[in-house]
Amino acid sequence: MRRLLAAMVVSVVFVSSTAAFASSHREAPFITRNPKVDGTDFYLFNSYETGRSGNVTVIANYQPLQDAYGGPNYFSMDPEALYEIHFDNTGDGVEDITFQFRFQNALLNGTGVALPSQFPDGGMSPAVAIPLINAGAVGLADGGFSLAPTGFQGQRETFTVSLVKGNRRTGAVVGQLSNSAGGATTFAKPLDNIGSKTFPGNSYANYARAHVYSVNFPAGFCATPGKLFVGQRAEGFAVNLGTIFDLVNAPAGLITSEANPCVPAGSTRACRDVAPNTIGNKNVTTLSLEIPASCLTNAAGGTVIGGWTSASVRQARVINPTATYTVPAREGGAWTQVSRLGMPLVNEVVIGVPDKDKFNTSEPKDDLANFAPYVLTPTLPQLINVLFGVAPPVANRGDLVTVFLQGIPGVNAFNGANATPAVSEMLRLNTNVGSVFAPRPAGTQNNLGALGCYVGRTATLPPTLTPGASTCDASGFPNGRRPGDDVVDIALRVVEGILMSGDDAPGGGIPFHDGVLQDASQFDSTFPYLKTPNPGS
Repeated sequence: MRRLLAAMVVSVVFVSSTAAFASSHREAPFITRNPKVDGTDFYLFNSYETGRSGNVTVIANYQPLQDAYGGPNYFSMDPEALYEIHFDNTGDGVEDITFQFRFQNALLNGTGVALPSQFPDGGMSPAVAIPLINAGAVGLADGGFSLAPTGFQGQRETFTVSLVKGNRRTGAVVGQLSNSAGGATTFAKPLDNIGSKTFPGNSYANYARAHVYSVNFPAGFCATPGKLFVGQRAEGFAVNLGTIFDLVNAPAGLITSEANPCVPAGSTRACRDVAPNTIGNKNVTTLSLEIPASCLTNAAGGTVIGGWTSASVRQARVINPTATYTVPAREGGAWTQVSRLGMPLVNEVVIGVPDKDKFNTSEPKDDLANFAPYVLTPTLPQLINVLFGVAPPVANRGDLVTVFLQGIPGVNAFNGANATPAVSEMLRLNTNVGSVFAPRPAGTQNNLGALGCYVGRTATLPPTLTPGASTCDASGFPNGRRPGDDVVDIALRVVEGILMSGDDAPGGGIPFHDGVLQDASQFDSTFPYLKTPNPGS
């Protein structure tokens, strides 16, 4: 629903708009001017790497649609920005735990790599800085690499992660995450995958893997170590982008059928798997953490946590008329949020154009007052009706409020004795869903996630939650979100009313999809799960 839905909105209503690209890529007018702080995808799920049960993995992706050949500067993070991952463990729509990421960029010896020139008479000129961030290979053909910066690597990017309890601005800064090996609180971020000459053979995969850190949390938060990785990864989202933006230029018989083979497309594959992933050659920058679930939950909220990511910049910026590498501008004032992402697709296809920037600056606790009409009376089904003649569901969509703003009772609604039933948009994850629903290993995940747990829909009755259903995979979206969950197809079907009766939602039984399959096989089965980024050459 990410781009299929966004495309429907854009193509029918605002054909000239360029506000959206994918799950949350360029989704609001102002964020298009600030790509370094543009959150693209947010994942929150129970870790399914072998031997890592009992942990929660969170992945926050930034900087959309990176072309792998995007040198010479590539895609460092903004040292003047604050990137945050928030957790609500009571259900009131207010953060209780926040991880704050800050980045630092430095040049080798203050200049980067500098090389002298030889004059015809044999003399040498003073060393002059080169225009590239490296002057030699970092990787080796046998898969080895240089982890420590060398004279060949002219730019080094590092980061720190602070932990805040309570309000993100006025709460207690508990401390910083530290490397379990040695105790350092500053971590190296790997270079982007410049290409096969800088990283020959399989050296980039090994180089990036060496930047997966075992980390200790500040005292008083969690005694069990976690995992941390920050760096470039292959774009994990899949979407039939060009076709969708061209007024959904596909036969209705294709995008409403799950047939295998897909006869309308003349393919041997199923209809959900016939179209190319048009952003499959792009990269993103990911902030990844694995945290023991017991350190995130709270008795008041039960076994459920809510999560979202945001990015903030300083309120004021003065451009330096004689810019330097370290001071291109002067920035100051209060941190001001410019990007927000929890559930996928919300700002793209639910929030109206006048309020997209407002959504990015808002917090979940204010969603009921600010955005409830967009959920109760969604416009997307009306647009689908215009395009394909599918009658929209009845108004006052309480089912969408439950799925996207409150959590599904018995699945991912806050279940503590004192849980606050706030109406707020975020990903909600039951960290102990296996106590009711049988967990599935990565190879057997249903890419329609928890949607398969609802069966028995009739003309007069909505489907019922059935934990024992063969298709039930309650560890998937909208119970959190795993990399392999096909959120486009899930969200399309929910918006069209699959959780309502046939009389209330005539199109609810249609298996809408965008023709591009998303499943667990497209990702690694180990942390940080997203694949090695595409190389620049």
